[in-house]
Amino acid sequence: MNGHDLVTSPPRQSRPPVTDANHFVLTFENNRHASELFGQFDQNLKLLEERLHVTARPRGNSVAISGDVVATNQARRALDFLYERVQRGGSVEPSDVEGAIRMAQAADDQLTLPTLERKAKLSMAQISTRKKTIVARTPTQDAYIRAMERAELVFGVGPAGTGKTYLAVAHAAQLLERGAVDKIILSRPAVEAGERLGFLPGDMKEKVDPYLRPLYDALYDMIPGDRVERAITAGVIEIAPLAFMRGRTLSNAAIILDEAQNTTSMQMKMFLTRLGENGRMIVTGDPSQIDLPRGVKSGLVEALDILEGVEGISTIRFKDVDVVRHPLVGRIVRAYDAQYAPAASESE
Repeated sequence: MNGHDLVTSPPRQSRPPVTDANHFVLTFENNRHASELFGQFDQNLKLLEERLHVTARPRGNSVAISGDVVATNQARRALDFLYERVQRGGSVEPSDVEGAIRMAQAADDQLTLPTLERKAKLSMAQISTRKKTIVARTPTQDAYIRAMERAELVFGVGPAGTGKTYLAVAHAAQLLERGAVDKIILSRPAVEAGERLGFLPGDMKEKVDPYLRPLYDALYDMIPGDRVERAITAGVIEIAPLAFMRGRTLSNAAIILDEAQNTTSMQMKMFLTRLGENGRMIVTGDPSQIDLPRGVKSGLVEALDILEGVEGISTIRFKDVDVVRHPLVGRIVRAYDAQYAPAASESE
């Protein structure tokens, strides 16, 4: 640790606002941390200006914030939160700034989230593994992480790019590292996508791996690669198509079913009833992207209806505003929703 960073008591993150309500100066105690917070060529401050319609002018380890009273206070809470992140050794990327802004705005929208205090600093739910710490970037992600911590069965449903699968795998990795479960089981229904498994080359693992690749990718992001390989070999981490779950009781395990919108009613019932003692189950999917044959009802859609209100089950619904990939992805989702929503209502 650098001697300049050593403190004997928790440092004050920023000095209180000065002058009038629409203009104040934040001064951060560590010049290097302030520079990391502002970003290369002050890119993080520029993003703050663009999203909140405020003016943010840096000078040394200070930044002058001007604008609407609500927006400037949102900027203060976002910057204070991000500065704490830098102090803990984390980096601040544009996506982190976007997340802090969304959470600050949610506080002022009076969303009923226990993690937000409107007049205080932000506190976002997070998942920590040895390799990575993931912090919620939207209010819905915050609620999702907390639901996975308390509920035995969680449904995470919504559009692509909202972090449903990624956060579920991260939570499972965290449970495994803590010793809360003995194994991780990751599964997907093997929807044909134009080719049947029997006609694909290779052994069974080579046939199904393309369907399960997103789960592998998320897993390697959380756990060092050599440990993942050893865990798979030892059966501590199991990645398999949904059909392999039949007849089993999955105890002391974190179990994830991804792309669940492509399960049939019988498949979904089969999967949900595999839950054993000390099991934690997470089901993710996007009901707007069902690839089942025409006339076959999605097991995910049916389960959400049948299991609504059942004790021990939590359902978190993501929307297009929760998309955390490229901003264009969110706009694409909204455009498709606008196009198909009228057709869906006519068919009901």
